[in-house]
Amino acid sequence: MHAPSLSASAPPGAPTSSYRWIVIAVVLGAAIGHWAPSVGTQLRPAGDAFVALIRMLIGPIVFCTVVLGIGGAGDLKKAGRVGAKALLYFELMSTLALLVGWAVVRWIRPGDGYHVQASTLDGASVAKYTQSAQEQHGIALFLSVIPKTFADAFTANGSLLQVLFIALLFGVALSDFGMKAAPVVQATEAISRVFLRMLELVMKLAPLGACAAMAYTVGAFGVHSLWQMARLVGSFYLASALFVLVPLAMVARLAGFSIFRFLRYIREELLLVLGTSSSESALVPLMAKLERAGCSKGVVGLVVPTGYSFNLDGTNIYLTMAALFVAQALDVELSLGQQLALVGVAMLTSKGAAGVTGSGFITLASTLAVVPSIPVAGLTLLLGVDRFMSEARALTNMIGNGVACIVVSAWEGELNREALRRELDGGAQHQ
Repeated sequence: MHAPSLSASAPPGAPTSSYRWIVIAVVLGAAIGHWAPSVGTQLRPAGDAFVALIRMLIGPIVFCTVVLGIGGAGDLKKAGRVGAKALLYFELMSTLALLVGWAVVRWIRPGDGYHVQASTLDGASVAKYTQSAQEQHGIALFLSVIPKTFADAFTANGSLLQVLFIALLFGVALSDFGMKAAPVVQATEAISRVFLRMLELVMKLAPLGACAAMAYTVGAFGVHSLWQMARLVGSFYLASALFVLVPLAMVARLAGFSIFRFLRYIREELLLVLGTSSSESALVPLMAKLERAGCSKGVVGLVVPTGYSFNLDGTNIYLTMAALFVAQALDVELSLGQQLALVGVAMLTSKGAAGVTGSGFITLASTLAVVPSIPVAGLTLLLGVDRFMSEARALTNMIGNGVACIVVSAWEGELNREALRRELDGGAQHQ
């Protein structure tokens, strides 16, 4: 018994046509938001609805994939070994991402010259974020991984971490029964195929969702808001690009593939994330492409969902850059030791951040809350442009997790290099 192939059941569509329609949708959405901002802002419900539909299905799909990856394989040692390698890789790359963000913000210093007085900031506008951040501290953060009931993990208040937690428990328990668990494994396979078919139907709405989400972003915040803080936004995009093109490219090369060909291979998913500002919208399609590119089902099922909680490279870059930008804008001088401490705190607070719009902002509030020298009210400086930066966060997060899966598959000796070469060479045309 084997887990159903995501590459066979997930929405492959007609990639060239789908890619073209998503490109048109994103451009059209930006045009609507710019030339008819009132119309663009009214389209928000359509964009939110598409992301909500995707999130509705991610929990069950990830649960089935992880359970089948552990229980179906019946090899707990292998699952533990893959998990340990993935976590080690995540920590190394997360640290690199934090340091890249720290180096760029220290080099460009986008906050210099603002000379904002903390007393003039309106803390009420970020109160909802700081309240959410306070709920993430200490034992509350640990307990948030444990849902109140089994079903709670799949509700609107649940998180991917909770789904992973109960999927791991269920998979381990299932593995203990050996062949006696065959009916449960078969039932899980069938349920997984149903949810994957549901996702395939939902993904037909991707162009509509991307268009509406992009129209809202441009219509609500306007391109003019980018000019007001162009140095920060530009610095963040530069840091994200540097991370992808230097550390990630080097890791990819060591693993035997080109980062540029990989980016071309997942271009449809990148456009979907760009339009929706949510890396979760492309989670399952990304997993399907990784399977087709030669990664084993078990590694994909464990590494990618876990990476969406523990390997958030874009979020890590954002945390250090945004926090130090606020300090620079408020003329708060931080010693080298304080800056490195901030990097360390960000390493902890970034864990478990969701891949949806606004989560990076809440995590930033959580980071600043434990650095008293930087007023949390300084987050008001970022409200106007956070949405634009969330797109780069989501893109970098998704790229990082795709590379991580290939690297761990190669590390585990379960990477079909012929399939990888075939897909990266021609997958962009005949995915």
